[in-house]
Amino acid sequence: MTFWSKVFTVTLLGWVLGGCTKDGQLTEAKKNVVMVEVTSQTWDYRLPWNPGTVSSARGAGFVIRGKRILTNAHVISGARYITVQREADPRKYPAKVKFVAHDCDLAMVEVEDPEFFKGTTALALGNIPELESVVSVYGFPIGGDRLSVTRGVVSRIDYNAYTHSGRESHLAIQIDAAINPGNSGGPVMQADKVVGVAFQGFRGDVAQNVGYMIPTPVIRRFLQDVEDGKYDHYVDIAIRWMTLENPAMRKYLGRPDDGLGVVVTDIFSEGSSDGILQKGDVLLSIDGHPIESDGSVRLQGQPVQLEEIVERKFAGDPVELELWRNRKLDRATLKLRPAEMFSMYEFLYEPSPRYVLYGGLVFQPLTSNLMGMLAGSADLRLRQTYSLFGQDQIYRETPEPVILSSVLPDPLNVYLRGLAGQVVREINGKRIRTLADVEPALREGGERTVIRFEGDQRPAVLKKAEVDLATPRIMAQYGITEVSRSGIEGRRLAKGSYSRTESK
Repeated sequence: MTFWSKVFTVTLLGWVLGGCTKDGQLTEAKKNVVMVEVTSQTWDYRLPWNPGTVSSARGAGFVIRGKRILTNAHVISGARYITVQREADPRKYPAKVKFVAHDCDLAMVEVEDPEFFKGTTALALGNIPELESVVSVYGFPIGGDRLSVTRGVVSRIDYNAYTHSGRESHLAIQIDAAINPGNSGGPVMQADKVVGVAFQGFRGDVAQNVGYMIPTPVIRRFLQDVEDGKYDHYVDIAIRWMTLENPAMRKYLGRPDDGLGVVVTDIFSEGSSDGILQKGDVLLSIDGHPIESDGSVRLQGQPVQLEEIVERKFAGDPVELELWRNRKLDRATLKLRPAEMFSMYEFLYEPSPRYVLYGGLVFQPLTSNLMGMLAGSADLRLRQTYSLFGQDQIYRETPEPVILSSVLPDPLNVYLRGLAGQVVREINGKRIRTLADVEPALREGGERTVIRFEGDQRPAVLKKAEVDLATPRIMAQYGITEVSRSGIEGRRLAKGSYSRTESK
C-alpha cells in the first residue's frame, strides 16, 4: 500500500460486464445475487454539526457461506436504512452492515429474517482468472430492475488505486467492457465460481470500456480478517523505494548485474520497518520471493508489486527480508502493523466529523474530507501541510494537524474571518498537536485567548468573558446543538495522538 492518495479519475458506480453464461451458472446467480438498496446520509464537513443530506442509491451483492451477503463498502457507506431483494422476489428484506472495510471497498451485510435465505446456496470463491479469459458480471444496472448479465475480457492484473479509500492501493483486475451505473458489489464469475467483485471504472469522458473488479485474494483476506468479530485494516511495510535498473547505481552500491533488488529511500517512523531497515538498503527478496529490479515479484506465476506479499498478511505477522547492506548480504525480520500515521489521507464515512466551537471559530482536524470541501480555497500552508504530512513525517511532531476551518460571523469575531483556513500552532501558549489539545488549551491563560497559526504572525485574540456571552447566541443563530465533538472514538491516528490524549 502507498500512503499518498493517487490521482485516479475513476467513478465509483455500478457497472455491468460479463462472460459466456452457462445455464448452471445463471441459475446459481439468480438464487444468490441480490439488489442492495440504501438510504444514506453524508456528513457536511464544512458545517460539521450538520448531519448532511439524505440520498438513495442501489448496488448489488451476493450470498456467501454462512448466510452472509458480500458487497462494496461504497454501496453501504453512511447507510441509515438498507434493504435487499432477490431476483423475481417482490419482497424487500431489511438488512444491516455487519463489517465494513473502506480500505479495500468491501462490506458484509446480514439479514435477520431466515426466510430471505430459503433457496440460496451461497456462491464459492475461485482464483484469479487468466488474462484474455472471459468473465460474467451479474447485477442490477440502470435501465431495469431485473438481474442483468453481460460479458467482459480480463485485460490487466495490476496493483491499483482503490478510489473509495482515498489512499489505498491493492491488487485489481481490469476488464475490457462497458460500464453502467448501479452494479457495484455484483459478483464477477467464471464457470460457477466468483473471481471478483465489480467496484470501479473510469468516467466515460476519460476511457471507454474500462472497468475494475476486486480479486479473490483481497476478498479472502477481508473474510479472514473479520473471523474474530472485528475488522483490523491492512498492514503496511511503511517504506518508500526506488527501482535499481540503473547500471551506474548498481555499481555504486556494489551490486552485481543480476536484475534483482530495489533501494530503500525512506523509512516511516512508527511503521513496520522503523528501527529495522535503513536508508540505502537493497531489498533482494521478501518471504523467499526474489524482488526484481523494477519492484515486482512472482506470485502464482504472475508478476505483482512486492507489496502484494505484505497485502495478504495481518497485524503481527512476520516478514522475512533478504537485503544488501554495506556491500554485504544481510537478513531482517519485520513484524507488520497498520500504517495508522497515514490515516489522515483516508476518506471518512461513518464517523461524525470532529470539531470544537469557540466564539464562532470552528476548529477541525485536517482530513481528506475537509480538504475536499475546501478545494482550491485552502491556504497555501494548509495545502503544504496536507501534501507533506507523510512525506516529511510531520506526524511525528503533529500527529493530527488542527485548522481554523471557518469563522461563523458574529460581532465578536467578524474581524477574524481572514484567518480561516490556517493551521493552528498554539493556543494560550500551548502547542496544538491534536484536536484533543484544543479545549484544554482554551481554558488556559488569563482574560484573553490568544491563538497563533503556522507561518503567520497575526494572532487571533478574543476576550473570554465575551466568548462566554456570545456562545449561546452563536449556537442558536447557526443551529448548533453541541459546542464540541472531539473524542477519538476508535479513530485511527498516529501513535502520538493516542499517547498524548491518554496522558491528559
